[in-house]
Amino acid sequence: MIRILFSPSEGKNFGGNDTPLELLGGNDSREEILQAYNAIVLGKDKEAIQKLFGFKKFEECIPYIADVFASATLKAIERYSGVAYDYLNYAELDTKAQKYIDEHTIIFSNLFGPIKADDHIPIYKVKQGNTIGTIKPELYYKKRFSYQLDLLLGEDEILDLRAGYYEKFYKSSRPVTTLKFLKNGKTVSHWAKAYRGIVLREMAKAQTKTLEELQKLEFPSLACEAIEQTKNKTEIIYKIIE
Repeated sequence: MIRILFSPSEGKNFGGNDTPLELLGGNDSREEILQAYNAIVLGKDKEAIQKLFGFKKFEECIPYIADVFASATLKAIERYSGVAYDYLNYAELDTKAQKYIDEHTIIFSNLFGPIKADDHIPIYKVKQGNTIGTIKPELYYKKRFSYQLDLLLGEDEILDLRAGYYEKFYKSSRPVTTLKFLKNGKTVSHWAKAYRGIVLREMAKAQTKTLEELQKLEFPSLACEAIEQTKNKTEIIYKIIE
């Protein structure tokens, strides 16, 4: 089985119909950081809330002020709405492709840490790189979940589609495959998010089972230019075709 490690997004979809459920690895290990988040969000310090959320105006914060233990939830894969998720376009995939994403994808949240794509989470806001009170999310979750993730992933093949920051949450001791996207010979950064979404979408449609199948898969607007291999990492390099 192939597992895909994926980033969250700053953008979120509001709403939700489901009550909070148990997340990947259990909720007890998240209690401390979620309580710290709630203490800020439900407190009276407007500046602290703005800083945590990364907004300049307090009015922008208001839609996100909610108790994370009691708010309605959505699937994580449906909660996020950034560039990668726009290009993934999960809602428009058929049931079989959606199930593939649900079962194969692990998202690394700034607040909830590693979660399955179909784990249900409430609306929240944490600007990437921010501490939550005195807690650094990347260190908090690396300490508490690395062993659990090693066990979960087992002998599965790993495709790491995360942005660099989220690699701090978990580093596999086993070989991983990553992707690089080039335009005019230069590595793209922001728009790499879009192509990661496209790759995940096409993998789900094709029901890709192995990294060998991935290497043979064709993607819209991408051409495989090279595959570079080191001891614990295989990098597939794609050229963006206009």
